[in-house]
Amino acid sequence: MRIHDLLEIDAERFLQPDAALFPWIIASVRKTPYVVVRRGPVSEQSIPVGVRGSQRSERWAGFCCADRVKRVLTPDGLLDQPIPLLRSMDAPALRSVPILAERWRAVGIPWGPGGSVGFELATGREVVRPQSDLDIVMYADRRITPGDAKDLLASAQGLPAAVDIRVETPVCGFSLLEYAGRTPEPILLRTAAGAVLGLEPWDEAGGAR
Repeated sequence: MRIHDLLEIDAERFLQPDAALFPWIIASVRKTPYVVVRRGPVSEQSIPVGVRGSQRSERWAGFCCADRVKRVLTPDGLLDQPIPLLRSMDAPALRSVPILAERWRAVGIPWGPGGSVGFELATGREVVRPQSDLDIVMYADRRITPGDAKDLLASAQGLPAAVDIRVETPVCGFSLLEYAGRTPEPILLRTAAGAVLGLEPWDEAGGAR
């Protein structure tokens, strides 16, 4: 199980232990019983997850017991999800997915849509807006060079929607754009312990400063 994976859950069992949840969380989970894996330590007993509501301000970070999970959907697996024609016409971010998939056919790194696009493809709930960006998640277990990053960014230009590409390594996450333009100065690395500045995203220590 990885950060940005979407989990289909047993809504009532997920909600039952916590009577202090905001009403929008309860309504959202009952309507669309999916949560997203967020950054943090994952164990068999506790998975850090996030819940999204109908408004941008409605985001909640919590935990889910593994036995509440019915199905795991990965960003790269969502590339096989069909996109209804009418939705693709209304939402440039959705229209951009198959175009990028064609351009990145030879990319040897698992990747797929995250954010609102990934959520809609996984759940069928229409959350992508006309102005939404296309959030992309790449899982790079092995190091990529800043030059490779520049090539990936160049091939993602000119899509119907703006693209924001996040890279996840075994130890942290970071912006591909920031990494591609790196200098000897560190970049922002998002780790389970919090955000730090570092030089090497594949180093266990992160080259943190």
